[in-house]
Amino acid sequence: MRELPLPLALTARLSPVVVLACAGWALTSGPFAASSADGEKTAQQQTRDTDGQSSPEPSAPSSTAASKTYASAPVPCTSISAKTITSLVPGAKTAGKEIPSTDATLRRTCSWNALKGYDYRWLDVSFEIMASDDAAQKSYQQRTSDKSGGGAVPGLGDEAYSVVNLTTDNKQETREGAVIARAANAIVAVTYNGSDFETKKAPSTDEINKGAIKAAKEAAAALEDGRKS
Repeated sequence: MRELPLPLALTARLSPVVVLACAGWALTSGPFAASSADGEKTAQQQTRDTDGQSSPEPSAPSSTAASKTYASAPVPCTSISAKTITSLVPGAKTAGKEIPSTDATLRRTCSWNALKGYDYRWLDVSFEIMASDDAAQKSYQQRTSDKSGGGAVPGLGDEAYSVVNLTTDNKQETREGAVIARAANAIVAVTYNGSDFETKKAPSTDEINKGAIKAAKEAAAALEDGRKS
């Protein structure tokens, strides 16, 4: 077979390369490029739709504030049963007297006191509703740290603390018990004290402590009942 002249031989060898190069240009940059990209996009979209892995657009952050367990304070003067009032504060009117508050929705207090013979008793029950559980917990910690010498009260709210102190003024003793309990974003505070003006002595620590805890448990139950209603 006769060999081709050198220029013709090079042309023959390069022709397949030129053809392939032209075909590649047509698919990537030529008139077929757009349709090919569209086809690839469609295939990718179908794959996402089939696999269910398409990422939704991020939603805007919710502006709704976290709900509070307790939105308002219950009626304090009905939070303690008449039977308990008669037992703890003999001679007192069971209806009690509510102390004026700057915001009755968030803070309410009721007071009972009476002198029967020479025995004097005083009982206060307060409710305070905080903006959050954290705020109530901080308030609880601050209040209990100011009243050293007490102890925890199990089974009362999320956490509770009681303390009893004795004071003497002109040889007259007064013993006072305080119970502070936290239930979610609410604080329940009870103060119970007593004196005997004949003997100048105060009631026992056990009597005052148990009375304060009993009142606190009834108040906490009234708080929970108010949330459910």
